[in-house]
Amino acid sequence: EVDLEERLGELDLRSDSDVLPPTDSTPEILKRALSGLSARWKNWWIRGILTLAMISVFFLIIYLGSFMLMLLVLSIQVKCYHEIITIGYRVYHSYDLPWFRSLSWYFLLCVNYFFYGETVADYFATFVQRREQLQFLIRYHRFISFALYLTGFCMFVLSLVKKHYRLQFYMFAWTHVTLLITVTQSHLVIQNLFEGMIWFLVPISSVICNDITAYIFGFFFGRTPLIKLSPKKTWEGFIGGFFSTVVFGFIFSYFLAQHQYFVCPVEYNSETNRFVTECEPSELFQMKKYSVPPLLQAALGWETVNMYPFQMHSIALSTFASLIGPFGGFFASGFKRAFKIKDFADTIPGHGGIMDRFDCQYLMATFVHVYITSFIRGPNPSKLLKQLLILQPEQQLIVYKTLKSHLVEKGILQPSLRG
Repeated sequence: EVDLEERLGELDLRSDSDVLPPTDSTPEILKRALSGLSARWKNWWIRGILTLAMISVFFLIIYLGSFMLMLLVLSIQVKCYHEIITIGYRVYHSYDLPWFRSLSWYFLLCVNYFFYGETVADYFATFVQRREQLQFLIRYHRFISFALYLTGFCMFVLSLVKKHYRLQFYMFAWTHVTLLITVTQSHLVIQNLFEGMIWFLVPISSVICNDITAYIFGFFFGRTPLIKLSPKKTWEGFIGGFFSTVVFGFIFSYFLAQHQYFVCPVEYNSETNRFVTECEPSELFQMKKYSVPPLLQAALGWETVNMYPFQMHSIALSTFASLIGPFGGFFASGFKRAFKIKDFADTIPGHGGIMDRFDCQYLMATFVHVYITSFIRGPNPSKLLKQLLILQPEQQLIVYKTLKSHLVEKGILQPSLRG
């Protein structure tokens, strides 16, 4: 029987190029234009040009609307999943494992079906109510999801081969951990987006800003190593990135908070079949006057300052993005070192794979979701009303009578009022 420990030992003896051969995906036109520069400055220009290109595409997708952003998140999720699964497939030479790749993609479809079905049930209740086929799928959504997963589970058990038991179970665990990292986190990103595009843009932009400014400060001023997992990371870059990110988040939030398009919850209008962002902005996005702390009054010369309450929350988001967010990158660095690879893939010249760019974003998405549910989100009458509309008429009548009785007891309605 093939021993997994022996195979792992063999991997440790291989060079980096034996595990995943490094490839250079830099376009030829860039290679020729930068041929006279040193490797350090060549990498600087390649990263800079591709970063500007990615930011431009990102702004274009924002302009196209919420639905395109959701498609972008789904595309990134699938690509990140593919990169991590491919590493396991190639590093452990799993080519002879029966059904491994097919089952990996099947489980991805199952988990996405579950999470996106939950989203449809929560945010598209009015749309679902008009279609009987969808009502059936939503009513039994969790049972169907479980049945689909159970089918994959049984297929995995049937695929077990005597000489590969241990490796097969190892790759089964690899698949599920990858699902946890990519699918659940991308689902949280979309949940944040439905709260308002500002909850999507500020965290993501803060992570991008921190990544860029930390790289710039580290490139020009970096002298003191920060962590052994990432030798190129320096304290100078870490500190410079922190202050730059907090300032950026505070200013960026100020501009976004002025527009309904960014601050209103994203809702689906079943009449127009479009996502809409129209509302009366909440108190978070209404200008208020704040008193400046006495210690700062002398330095600033101001006694009061006008700002949006959300800007205070942006400080918390930016602080997490710059102090804790990088640990997602450190975690990814440790993962790559464990398997002796430089990058997750070579999709983006100078940057590596998609996962190399989004390792911090997934950690940030979880924090934002927890932050919203803990400090921001209250009862949502609109969402509750959508759920009530799904109920049968008899059930709706029971809710109506119960609510009416409760309001009469509190003195809000007169007993003689007829519904």
